[in-house]
Order: sequence, then structure tokens, then C-alpha cells
Amino acid sequence: MQISYKEKILKEIEKIPADKLPNMYRIIHLLTGEITAGVQKTGKRVSLKGIWKGSHIDESLFTEARKSLFPYEKGRV
Repeated sequence: MQISYKEKILKEIEKIPADKLPNMYRIIHLLTGEITAGVQKTGKRVSLKGIWKGSHIDESLFTEARKSLFPYEKGRV
């Protein structure tokens, strides 16, 4: 029996902890808006800005990448 993509997506969603579901809903809602925007041509562009609110950014990764890309900037980093 072949499983549909919709069933696969629903199974993946079932694995998400309940406290993370509100964020997942926002992500899915914004993505479906982006996907269907081309079909509807509403003129309103949906943005993903702000969906990662509260996420922690590891600044050391940026510093390391900057050092590897711009080794001549020794005093700035």
C-alpha cells in the first residue's frame, strides 16, 4: 500500500511535542500562504519574519565563519 504525502506529513506532525505545535502551526500557515500565493496572485507577500522568535543564535558560529572568510580582519573579530 502506497502512503500519500499528506499521510507522511501528518505522521511527522504527530512526533512534534504539544508545546511546540503553536510554532509549527505558524510555520505551516506561512508556508502554505507562500505556496498558494503564486496561484491566487493576491499581491500580498507572506513573510516568514519572526517565526523563530525566542530561538538562540550561536554567535561563535558567525565569528568562526567570518574568520575563515575574512582572515585579513584580525582586529575586528
